[in-house]
Amino acid sequence: MNYVLPSDIPTLQALALSQQAENQLLRDEIEGLKLLVDKLKRMQFGRSSEKLREQIHQLELALDEKAQDVAQIEAQIEVQMAAKREGQPSVERRPRALPAHLPRETVEHLPEVQCCPACGGGLKHLGDDVCEQLEYVPASFRVIRHVRPKLACAKCDAIVQAHAPPRPIPNGMAGPGLLAHVLVSKYCDHLPLYRQSQIYGRQGVELKRSTLAEWVGQCHHLLRPLTEVIRRHVLAGRKIHGDDTPVPTLAPGNGQTKTGRFWVYVRDDSPAGDTMPPAVWFAYSPNRRGEHPQSHLKDFEGILQADAFAGFGPLYGGNRIAEAACWAHVRRKFYELHQAQASPLAGEALRQIGVLYDIERDIRGKPPDIRRSERHARAVPTLEALRAWMEGALPGLSQKSKLAEALRYALTRWVALTRYADDGQVEIDNNAAERALRCVALGRKNFLHLGSDAGGERAASIYSLIGTAKLNGINPEAYLRKIIGCIAEHPVNRVNELLPWHIAAQIA
Repeated sequence: MNYVLPSDIPTLQALALSQQAENQLLRDEIEGLKLLVDKLKRMQFGRSSEKLREQIHQLELALDEKAQDVAQIEAQIEVQMAAKREGQPSVERRPRALPAHLPRETVEHLPEVQCCPACGGGLKHLGDDVCEQLEYVPASFRVIRHVRPKLACAKCDAIVQAHAPPRPIPNGMAGPGLLAHVLVSKYCDHLPLYRQSQIYGRQGVELKRSTLAEWVGQCHHLLRPLTEVIRRHVLAGRKIHGDDTPVPTLAPGNGQTKTGRFWVYVRDDSPAGDTMPPAVWFAYSPNRRGEHPQSHLKDFEGILQADAFAGFGPLYGGNRIAEAACWAHVRRKFYELHQAQASPLAGEALRQIGVLYDIERDIRGKPPDIRRSERHARAVPTLEALRAWMEGALPGLSQKSKLAEALRYALTRWVALTRYADDGQVEIDNNAAERALRCVALGRKNFLHLGSDAGGERAASIYSLIGTAKLNGINPEAYLRKIIGCIAEHPVNRVNELLPWHIAAQIA
């Protein structure tokens, strides 16, 4: 097709400008599509770590600069190989000691002869050669028979009998250990109930998926007061982390799924040297409307560290809740650009953000006043230089490019991003909430969808208990076994006594 160009110069200039603008739009669109393709390929096939490739090159250079150390390492390897050839065990290859808390079973191997094979004389004990082998004994079912003898008085025919032991589920056959195992297998080890049913069937115990699902629902009802105590504990903190993640949920009536939402709120001030026990509270909602987090946090006062979700916006309107943004979200945008395009500007942004994280590593675990003073002395100058660099780089970029979007994302949230520098209790990022949501992300890979909104509420409740136990370094299955076995008879006004940190010693 032949195009006829106009003959007058002003029209040609206007056409050239319009073509230039159109080409820039197409270049920006291509850049965005390439970035999306690279991100999807990295999600599917790449590593999850966001460490830069340059770090590997720096390690290689460091090794080159330390040739003497390398030579020493090679010499040590040669000595070990020589010792191996001579039949001498290498010190570095000694087997690691097995955990001392595991039960030991001793098997003694005696010689086939009881007298000297050379002269026939008697043998005396000189010592023992001992080696340990780690073995696995498969889990097994057992039936606990509760027998209550009836005793009658020989004089008045009165009958005496012990009270029946409490059952977690009324008239149910499942004990606390089995219920705890089902819950942890589903919500911690991410085994759907139908897979658990198959595993139990291989051991000769038929437990239908519907039966297991009914047990999960009854455990949720039993443990709901404890989940409420965890919620109050989390929201009583001065600073919490918040985040959300999607989850497919079966929509009743049409056989399709909708997108539900898990919300997570974490109270963990241990990086600031606080001794208050950490805890995590999950909530479920059928959608991502802002009314849900606003309802969750209606009684919270303090600092909310979260991403830039618009639903959190109304919470920051007054003096009740202050916003603290996440530098990990900022860094991720530049990291994706650097991986896709090897952009020098993105690399420089990553370098400067890396300096901020180096400072945080040095002050992790120290009291808030020390963290604040260190940040003022070391992080604030870096933040000021980073902002000046971003403001200087932005005008020279296409305003629709992904790099310009990343710069604007940081600059428009600068007050919230730098709030951590003035408060030693606030973290540089929201990784605490993202770590708490990892259980949901792993579980999504193993099940198609939640069965209903009620199933989402049950999952949120159990996620809260398991996550809080793990944050406090407690075996979640041992914790659930303990509380399921006693919560039915425990006074409801003293349910806080069953929080993980209160019964950790009993579980140990």
